[in-house]
Amino acid sequence: MTARSGRDARGPLAGLLIAALVSLACAGGGLAEPEGERPGANPPAASPGATRADSTTSVAEFKQDVADAQAIAERYWAAQFKQSGQRFQPIRRIIPYQRSGEVSCGGQALPRNNAVYCSRGDFIAYDVDWSVAAFRQVGDAFVFYLLGHEYAHGIQVRLGINYSFTIQQELQADCMAGAYLGDSVRSGALTLAEGDLDEFREGLAAVGDDPDQPWFAEGAHGTAEQRTDTFFRGYERSLTECDLG
Repeated sequence: MTARSGRDARGPLAGLLIAALVSLACAGGGLAEPEGERPGANPPAASPGATRADSTTSVAEFKQDVADAQAIAERYWAAQFKQSGQRFQPIRRIIPYQRSGEVSCGGQALPRNNAVYCSRGDFIAYDVDWSVAAFRQVGDAFVFYLLGHEYAHGIQVRLGINYSFTIQQELQADCMAGAYLGDSVRSGALTLAEGDLDEFREGLAAVGDDPDQPWFAEGAHGTAEQRTDTFFRGYERSLTECDLG
Protein backbone atom coordinates (compact mmCIF):
# COMPACT_ATOMS: atom_id res chain seq x y z
CA MET A 1 0.00 0.00 0.00
CA THR A 2 1.55 3.27 -1.12
CA ALA A 3 0.65 6.76 0.06
CA ARG A 4 0.75 9.80 -2.19
CA SER A 5 1.24 13.16 -0.55
CA GLY A 6 -0.62 16.37 -1.25
CA ARG A 7 -3.94 14.84 -2.27
CA ASP A 8 -7.15 15.18 -0.26
CA ALA A 9 -9.47 12.18 -0.07
CA ARG A 10 -12.94 13.67 -0.22
CA GLY A 11 -16.33 12.08 0.25
CA PRO A 12 -19.83 12.96 1.45
CA LEU A 13 -20.54 13.30 5.14
CA ALA A 14 -24.20 14.10 5.62
CA GLY A 15 -25.44 15.84 8.72
CA LEU A 16 -22.03 16.47 10.26
CA LEU A 17 -22.49 18.28 13.59
CA ILE A 18 -19.48 18.90 15.75
CA ALA A 19 -20.25 18.36 19.43
CA ALA A 20 -18.12 19.27 22.40
CA LEU A 21 -15.54 16.62 23.19
CA VAL A 22 -17.39 14.05 25.25
CA SER A 23 -15.80 11.78 27.78
CA LEU A 24 -16.07 8.11 26.88
CA ALA A 25 -13.39 6.97 29.32
CA CYS A 26 -10.90 4.99 27.24
CA ALA A 27 -13.15 4.88 24.23
CA GLY A 28 -12.35 2.87 21.19
CA GLY A 29 -9.98 0.07 20.37
CA GLY A 30 -10.74 -2.11 17.41
CA LEU A 31 -8.49 -4.86 18.62
CA ALA A 32 -8.48 -4.92 22.39
CA GLU A 33 -9.51 -2.38 24.98
CA PRO A 34 -8.56 -1.60 28.56
CA GLU A 35 -12.23 -1.95 29.47
CA GLY A 36 -13.98 -5.10 28.35
CA GLU A 37 -10.74 -6.52 26.95
CA ARG A 38 -11.39 -9.46 24.66
CA PRO A 39 -8.90 -12.31 25.20
CA GLY A 40 -7.98 -14.13 22.02
CA ALA A 41 -8.95 -11.28 19.70
CA ASN A 42 -5.41 -10.46 18.66
CA PRO A 43 -3.81 -11.21 15.30
CA PRO A 44 -1.85 -14.47 15.14
CA ALA A 45 1.65 -14.21 16.50
CA ALA A 46 4.17 -13.89 13.73
CA SER A 47 7.15 -16.20 13.55
CA PRO A 48 10.47 -14.44 12.88
CA GLY A 49 10.47 -15.52 9.25
CA ALA A 50 6.80 -14.95 8.49
CA THR A 51 6.54 -12.26 5.83
CA ARG A 52 3.99 -11.23 3.25
CA ALA A 53 4.84 -11.16 -0.43
CA ASP A 54 5.30 -7.38 -0.39
CA SER A 55 8.37 -7.86 1.86
CA THR A 56 7.15 -5.48 4.55
CA THR A 57 9.53 -6.50 7.33
CA SER A 58 11.55 -3.63 8.74
CA VAL A 59 10.65 -1.43 11.68
CA ALA A 60 11.53 1.59 9.52
CA GLU A 61 8.88 0.54 6.99
CA PHE A 62 6.36 0.06 9.79
CA LYS A 63 7.06 3.54 11.19
CA GLN A 64 6.69 5.07 7.73
CA ASP A 65 3.35 3.30 7.21
CA VAL A 66 2.09 4.60 10.57
CA ALA A 67 3.14 8.13 9.63
CA ASP A 68 1.54 7.84 6.18
CA ALA A 69 -1.68 6.42 7.63
CA GLN A 70 -1.86 9.25 10.16
CA ALA A 71 -1.23 11.95 7.55
CA ILE A 72 -3.85 10.56 5.16
CA ALA A 73 -6.41 10.14 7.97
CA GLU A 74 -5.89 13.74 9.04
CA ARG A 75 -6.30 15.04 5.48
CA TYR A 76 -9.32 12.84 4.90
CA TRP A 77 -11.22 13.88 8.01
CA ALA A 78 -10.20 17.53 7.64
CA ALA A 79 -11.77 17.45 4.16
CA GLN A 80 -15.00 15.91 5.52
CA PHE A 81 -15.31 18.51 8.26
CA LYS A 82 -14.49 21.37 5.90
CA GLN A 83 -17.12 20.13 3.46
CA SER A 84 -19.70 20.48 6.22
CA GLY A 85 -18.42 23.93 7.24
CA GLN A 86 -16.82 22.77 10.46
CA ARG A 87 -13.33 23.08 11.89
CA PHE A 88 -11.37 19.86 12.31
CA GLN A 89 -9.02 19.21 15.21
CA PRO A 90 -6.58 16.33 14.58
CA ILE A 91 -5.99 13.73 17.28
CA ARG A 92 -3.27 15.14 19.51
CA ARG A 93 -0.77 12.28 19.62
CA ILE A 94 -0.04 8.74 18.51
CA ILE A 95 1.99 6.91 21.15
CA PRO A 96 3.85 3.61 20.72
CA TYR A 97 4.61 1.67 23.88
CA GLN A 98 6.36 -1.57 24.79
CA ARG A 99 5.50 -2.38 28.39
CA SER A 100 2.24 -2.97 30.21
CA GLY A 101 1.41 0.14 32.22
CA GLU A 102 3.83 2.37 30.29
CA VAL A 103 0.85 4.39 29.02
CA SER A 104 -2.40 5.00 30.87
CA CYS A 105 -5.81 6.30 29.86
CA GLY A 106 -7.77 8.15 32.49
CA GLY A 107 -5.65 6.52 35.19
CA GLN A 108 -6.07 3.02 33.74
CA ALA A 109 -2.88 1.34 32.55
CA LEU A 110 -2.92 -0.04 29.02
CA PRO A 111 -1.93 -3.70 28.77
CA ARG A 112 0.27 -5.37 26.18
CA ASN A 113 -1.14 -6.54 22.82
CA ASN A 114 -3.40 -3.55 22.55
CA ALA A 115 -4.33 -0.58 20.40
CA VAL A 116 -6.74 2.04 21.71
CA TYR A 117 -8.02 5.58 21.31
CA CYS A 118 -8.15 7.40 24.64
CA SER A 119 -10.59 10.29 24.73
CA ARG A 120 -9.29 11.55 28.09
CA GLY A 121 -5.99 12.57 26.51
CA ASP A 122 -7.15 12.57 22.88
CA PHE A 123 -4.46 10.13 21.78
CA ILE A 124 -4.02 6.77 20.08
CA ALA A 125 -1.66 4.31 21.77
CA TYR A 126 -0.49 0.94 20.52
CA ASP A 127 1.83 -1.84 21.64
CA VAL A 128 4.60 -1.42 19.08
CA ASP A 129 6.00 -4.97 19.38
CA TRP A 130 2.58 -6.55 18.84
CA SER A 131 1.76 -4.14 16.01
CA VAL A 132 5.04 -4.81 14.19
CA ALA A 133 4.46 -8.56 14.52
CA ALA A 134 1.00 -8.17 12.97
CA PHE A 135 2.47 -5.94 10.26
CA ARG A 136 5.01 -8.62 9.40
CA GLN A 137 2.51 -11.44 9.31
CA VAL A 138 -0.62 -9.81 7.90
CA GLY A 139 0.96 -7.00 5.84
CA ASP A 140 1.17 -3.23 5.64
CA ALA A 141 -2.54 -2.83 4.83
CA PHE A 142 -3.25 -3.92 8.41
CA VAL A 143 -1.40 -0.84 9.71
CA PHE A 144 -3.63 1.47 7.68
CA TYR A 145 -6.73 -0.35 8.95
CA LEU A 146 -5.51 -0.24 12.57
CA LEU A 147 -4.81 3.48 12.47
CA GLY A 148 -8.03 4.16 10.55
CA HIS A 149 -10.16 2.29 13.07
CA GLU A 150 -8.67 4.06 16.08
CA TYR A 151 -8.83 7.43 14.33
CA ALA A 152 -12.52 6.75 13.69
CA HIS A 153 -13.06 6.50 17.45
CA GLY A 154 -11.59 9.98 17.78
CA ILE A 155 -14.03 11.21 15.13
CA GLN A 156 -16.93 9.59 17.00
CA VAL A 157 -15.94 11.57 20.09
CA ARG A 158 -15.72 14.77 18.08
CA LEU A 159 -19.22 14.13 16.73
CA GLY A 160 -20.65 13.26 20.14
CA ILE A 161 -21.55 9.69 19.06
CA ASN A 162 -22.06 7.36 22.00
CA TYR A 163 -24.00 4.16 21.39
CA SER A 164 -25.57 2.07 24.12
CA PHE A 165 -23.58 -1.04 23.20
CA THR A 166 -19.89 -1.44 22.46
CA ILE A 167 -20.50 -3.46 19.31
CA GLN A 168 -22.39 -0.55 17.71
CA GLN A 169 -19.50 1.80 18.39
CA GLU A 170 -16.94 -0.69 17.08
CA LEU A 171 -18.74 -1.69 13.89
CA GLN A 172 -19.31 1.96 13.03
CA ALA A 173 -15.57 2.58 13.49
CA ASP A 174 -14.86 -0.34 11.14
CA CYS A 175 -17.18 1.21 8.56
CA MET A 176 -15.53 4.62 8.96
CA ALA A 177 -12.08 3.04 8.60
CA GLY A 178 -13.27 1.35 5.42
CA ALA A 179 -14.60 4.65 4.07
CA TYR A 180 -11.36 6.48 4.83
CA LEU A 181 -9.37 3.81 3.00
CA GLY A 182 -11.75 3.32 0.06
CA ASP A 183 -12.15 7.05 -0.53
CA SER A 184 -8.38 7.55 -0.25
CA VAL A 185 -7.80 4.88 -2.89
CA ARG A 186 -10.42 6.40 -5.18
CA SER A 187 -8.92 9.89 -4.77
CA GLY A 188 -5.40 8.68 -5.49
CA ALA A 189 -4.09 9.44 -1.98
CA LEU A 190 -3.44 5.71 -1.57
CA THR A 191 -2.45 3.08 -4.11
CA LEU A 192 -3.30 -0.54 -3.42
CA ALA A 193 -0.61 -3.15 -3.93
CA GLU A 194 -1.40 -6.70 -4.98
CA GLY A 195 -2.84 -8.56 -2.01
CA ASP A 196 -3.84 -5.51 0.06
CA LEU A 197 -7.57 -6.34 -0.02
CA ASP A 198 -6.75 -9.86 1.17
CA GLU A 199 -4.66 -8.34 3.97
CA PHE A 200 -7.68 -6.30 5.10
CA ARG A 201 -9.78 -9.47 5.17
CA GLU A 202 -7.11 -11.43 7.00
CA GLY A 203 -6.65 -8.72 9.61
CA LEU A 204 -10.39 -8.35 10.19
CA ALA A 205 -10.77 -12.11 10.50
CA ALA A 206 -8.05 -12.14 13.16
CA VAL A 207 -9.70 -9.51 15.37
CA GLY A 208 -13.30 -10.79 15.23
CA ASP A 209 -15.17 -11.91 18.33
CA ASP A 210 -15.84 -15.54 19.08
CA PRO A 211 -19.12 -16.47 17.33
CA ASP A 212 -20.63 -17.27 20.75
CA GLN A 213 -19.96 -13.77 22.12
CA PRO A 214 -23.31 -12.07 22.88
CA TRP A 215 -23.70 -8.93 20.80
CA PHE A 216 -24.77 -6.94 23.85
CA ALA A 217 -21.75 -7.97 25.96
CA GLU A 218 -19.51 -5.18 27.21
CA GLY A 219 -16.46 -5.07 24.98
CA ALA A 220 -18.09 -6.90 22.05
CA HIS A 221 -16.73 -5.79 18.69
CA GLY A 222 -18.48 -8.10 16.24
CA THR A 223 -17.66 -11.43 14.67
CA ALA A 224 -15.13 -11.66 11.85
CA GLU A 225 -18.02 -11.82 9.38
CA GLN A 226 -19.75 -8.75 10.84
CA ARG A 227 -16.55 -6.72 10.96
CA THR A 228 -15.52 -7.66 7.45
CA ASP A 229 -18.97 -6.90 6.02
CA THR A 230 -19.16 -3.54 7.78
CA PHE A 231 -15.62 -2.52 6.81
CA PHE A 232 -16.14 -3.33 3.13
CA ARG A 233 -19.52 -1.57 2.99
CA GLY A 234 -17.68 1.57 4.06
CA TYR A 235 -14.78 0.81 1.74
CA GLU A 236 -16.99 0.34 -1.32
CA ARG A 237 -19.73 2.93 -0.65
CA SER A 238 -18.11 5.50 1.67
CA LEU A 239 -19.49 7.20 4.78
CA THR A 240 -23.12 7.02 3.68
CA GLU A 241 -23.02 3.40 4.95
CA CYS A 242 -21.77 4.36 8.41
CA ASP A 243 -24.89 5.71 10.14
CA LEU A 244 -23.54 9.25 10.42
CA GLY A 245 -26.64 11.06 9.18
